[in-house]
Amino acid sequence: MPIWYELVSPDPSASRVFYDAVIGWSIEPEPTGAMDYRMITSGTDTVGGVMRLTDEMAAAGAKPRWLFYLNVADVDAKAAEVTAAGGTILMEPWTIPDIGRIALANDPQGIPLYIMQPEPVGESGVFDRTGMGKCSWNELVTPDQASANAFYAQLFGWTYPDKMTMPEGRGDYVFVEAGGGQIGATMPCRNGEPAPGWNFYFRAPDIDAAAAAVRDGGGTVLMGPQDVPGGDRIILATDPHGVTFGVVAPGAVA
Repeated sequence: MPIWYELVSPDPSASRVFYDAVIGWSIEPEPTGAMDYRMITSGTDTVGGVMRLTDEMAAAGAKPRWLFYLNVADVDAKAAEVTAAGGTILMEPWTIPDIGRIALANDPQGIPLYIMQPEPVGESGVFDRTGMGKCSWNELVTPDQASANAFYAQLFGWTYPDKMTMPEGRGDYVFVEAGGGQIGATMPCRNGEPAPGWNFYFRAPDIDAAAAAVRDGGGTVLMGPQDVPGGDRIILATDPHGVTFGVVAPGAVA
């Protein structure tokens, strides 16, 4: 299961203003320590963090983006499985005291994700289909859907019990189950559209207000607002640094 969401941003202070307005979060102000890492909270719950993209990180190939951490029992063993299954380890496993053991990987299509062995071991509430401010949906856009689905099934035990044919011949929207429930879906990227990567949809109270806040804050609404099955409404957007993310909110009450 996803247990943490992380925004890599070249300007965490600007990201704080933007996302607090769009989602309704409370991102911490700049810390006094050497590392600029800020917790994201929704009410009293922690959702994830914002990490500053340093010049050193950028020189090594890091880019502004959203990432998530997947919970595993043994990071070192899982890192070896990633490599054997055609993925790549970008950062070898390392330990953060009292937090856990972590590695950064690419799946076989070059899409990054973290694997994490948390300390202490326990459940995380950062993914919650209906929780306000939480991640409500994890969507993988991939150039090789069949291979990607097989990779995540083999490595993380995901299953794909249902799918929906998308219009205009865009292929199948394949639903993902993990941890006893539906956590998202995968969809194909063709000729670079939509852009490959993980899109995370965070829940906000009002989709029209969120779309307006995206535009007012210097971002771009790429899609929506539009209705989706189940009664919610969504947008897909980019923040002022070009990072793609989604927002989901309740639809109108009949």
